[in-house]
Amino acid sequence: MSSVTTFEINEPLDMHLHLRDGDMLKLVGPLTSNTFTGALIMPNLVPPVTTKEALLAYKDRINEACKGDTFEPYVTLFFQNNYSYEFLEDIKDDIIGIKLYPAGITTNSETGVSSMDVEVLRPTLESMSKLGIPLCVHGETNGFVMDREKEFMPIYESIASAFPDLKIIMEHITTADAVELLDKYDNLHATVTLHHLLITLDDVAGGMLQPHLFCKPIAKRPHDRSALLDAALKGHPKLMFGSDSAPHPKHKKECCGCAAGVFTSPIALQVLVELFEKYQALEKLNDFVSLNAQRIYDLKPKIKKIKLVKKDYVVPAIYEYNEDNVVPMYAGETLAWSIED
Repeated sequence: MSSVTTFEINEPLDMHLHLRDGDMLKLVGPLTSNTFTGALIMPNLVPPVTTKEALLAYKDRINEACKGDTFEPYVTLFFQNNYSYEFLEDIKDDIIGIKLYPAGITTNSETGVSSMDVEVLRPTLESMSKLGIPLCVHGETNGFVMDREKEFMPIYESIASAFPDLKIIMEHITTADAVELLDKYDNLHATVTLHHLLITLDDVAGGMLQPHLFCKPIAKRPHDRSALLDAALKGHPKLMFGSDSAPHPKHKKECCGCAAGVFTSPIALQVLVELFEKYQALEKLNDFVSLNAQRIYDLKPKIKKIKLVKKDYVVPAIYEYNEDNVVPMYAGETLAWSIED
C-alpha cells in the first residue's frame, strides 16, 4: 500500500486534445486550461482549419474561453496535399504541427486525404520536412476495425523512410505493434490516451454497450493495453500523454450512430496519478505528461505546478452547457485523488 498522499506535476501538457468550438469550447476549454499548462489542439472543426486566418481566429476563441488561466493552446493545421512551401513558411511560427487524417476515418475527417501514397503526399511533406514542421497522424486504414492501426504501420514506415528529417507523431496509438515501431525509426514518436491505458474492447462492448467509452481508434485487446501501459509506466522517451479527450453532446453519444470520443479532460490528471501510483511508477509521471513532450516538440511551456492530494473526488455526472450536456469518463464515480485548489 502506497504511503504517498500528495504529488506535484510540473507543467502538465496534453498533446492531443479536442476543444470543439462555440458553446462547447466555452464549456470544455477551462476544464483543460485550469489544470494543464498547454495542449495540442486538433483542427478538425467544421469547416476544418486550413488557412492562417481560420487558425489565428480559432486560437483567439480558445484564449478567450480559457482567459484567466496559465495556458497555451498549441494549434495545428488540417493537412492538405496542396500546401505551398511559401504558405507553410509564412504560417510555421503560428502552428505546432499539421494533422493528417485519412478521409472519413473519424469525426469531421471527410475532407482528409484520400490516398496515403508517399508520392501523392510528397509536396506538402517535403516542405514540412525542410521547414521543421512536425506531422501528426491519425493512423488507421478503412479495414476491419480491430486491424486498422496495425494495417497502417507500413504507411508510417514508408513516410519515416522517405522523409528521415520529418518529425512524425503517431497519434493515440492503441496497439503493441505501434509501441514496437517506435524504436525502429528515429523520427517516429507517439501519443497515448488515458482511456487506452485503462480499457479494452471488452469494457466497451463485452456486456451492455458503453457508449461513453466508444472512441476511434477503438480500444483493442488486453495485450495491446499492456504494451501501452508498460511503455508509459517506464517513461518511454518517445511517448507522450495525449488525452484525445473528445466531447460530444449526450444525445449524440446515447443514440443510434453513436459519436466516437471519450471525454476525459476533467479527470485526466487525477486518474493518471492513481494509475502510476498503483504500479509504483510515480517517478515517471512527469516524463510522460510533460518532459517528453517538451523535448520532442522543443517546447518551453509556461510554469505551472499542479498539486494532487489523496482525497476522494466524485466525478460530476454531467457537465451542462446551452441546454445540453456532456458526460465524462467515470461519471458519478469516486476517484482516489483530487486536484488541490
